[in-house]
Amino acid sequence: MSEPPVILYTSPGCPDCAAVRAWLQQHDVPYTERDVTQPGVADEAKQRYGVRIAPITVIDERTFFYGTADDQIPHLRRVLHAPL
Repeated sequence: MSEPPVILYTSPGCPDCAAVRAWLQQHDVPYTERDVTQPGVADEAKQRYGVRIAPITVIDERTFFYGTADDQIPHLRRVLHAPL
């Protein structure tokens, strides 16, 4: 089975991470979660996307968003064609 096309980089206790996670779950968007506090994960995010601060939401390895949930969700809605 292949991985979901969405990767969510998070960190424990991050309210914006929780909000993006909740939005993905509410819209039945499958995702893989990666914890940036785990060894090598923040470096992986930095190398691939130029950012290491969560949340970072990656779609199909081509499109990514970072910043607050309020910043990300409108973009996610547009790219994932999710209803309001």
